Amino acid sequence: MKKEYSVLPEYLFEGDFDTAVFRHNDTKKWFGIIMKVKRSTLGIEGDGTADVMNVKCDPLLVDILVQRESFLRAYHMNKRLWVSILIDSDIEDGEIFGLIEQSFQLTDKKPKKKKQ
Repeated sequence: MKKEYSVLPEYLFEGDFDTAVFRHNDTKKWFGIIMKVKRSTLGIEGDGTADVMNVKCDPLLVDILVQRESFLRAYHMNKRLWVSILIDSDIEDGEIFGLIEQSFQLTDKKPKKKKQ
């Protein structure tokens, strides 16, 4: 993330090094969060936790992605606009990088409208 977006992970919760957010330097808006979540909380089988990354997406894309096994409606975020990616799944890196890029663009500051 540092090379592509000039950001480093931020650990916002004291003593919690399993949860990191990525946000724009200027607006401080989040474009990604990585965290460990209990599998039972996510509604997936198995004991223990799962590593997930939340990214913002177009609502239509969210609806499409959650049809796949490795994507869930976002944990702890707007479920219409964000998706949770199961990091330890078989999703290709290129697809994850594309979703991060889309999230980065969607959360970037809006261009100002020109006055007429």
